Amino acid sequence: MNEKINHCLATNGFQQFTPKAVLFDMDGILVDSMHRHARCWKEAMQRFGLSISEQEVFEREGMRGVEIIQDLTRQQLGHAVGEQEAQSMYDEKTRLFLAEGKVPTMTGASSVLQAAKACGMKIVVVTGSGQRTLLADLQHRFPGLIDPGLIVSSFDVSRGKPHPEPYLKGLQKAGVEPFEAIVVENAPLGVRAAVAAKIMTVGVNTGPLPRQMLIDEGATFVFDTMDELADHGLLWHR
Repeated sequence: MNEKINHCLATNGFQQFTPKAVLFDMDGILVDSMHRHARCWKEAMQRFGLSISEQEVFEREGMRGVEIIQDLTRQQLGHAVGEQEAQSMYDEKTRLFLAEGKVPTMTGASSVLQAAKACGMKIVVVTGSGQRTLLADLQHRFPGLIDPGLIVSSFDVSRGKPHPEPYLKGLQKAGVEPFEAIVVENAPLGVRAAVAAKIMTVGVNTGPLPRQMLIDEGATFVFDTMDELADHGLLWHR
């Protein structure tokens, strides 16, 4: 473990690793929502004459919804729709998602959050989501663990993952440097964003993509479930 951490430090030009904050992605890490997202993306985009497979949804996870739609329209229609039109299309996807009711909490997420808090870590949520209901529910889902002032969502950034802006904003909100933080991510683009922000990143492969994708994007450690992350001894126990 120390060898991998030291390699990450050397890569980023840091001399020390003194974790004070853990930056968690939301979908696929804290809530078990990605398969529903994939279904709703597919159905919503069909209504606008666009196609996206469930695999493609997982591959694009972490991007802002409007950016995904602009990317799809650029590829399939030959031009990107404007921000307002993309938002209205994303609203349809959100409507379908919310119509299915509350999503379950990811197994093991509460244990990981509680362990991080017990070690004195600041807990930050960094997500590409713009679904206000899901964001607002985090405080009730994880009582005493989520501070609404320490959430970075699509409303807080102009460029979503894989750009490092969301994680840089997370560092800023937590008041820490990159070598004082850990990211927990399940999405390849999210790992890429965190690595670009020079933060040591833990991948948790809760979706159908090959775990090698998280390694290739630069994750220092990769686990298959949040329970496994908790069981293997948390990195912030230092």
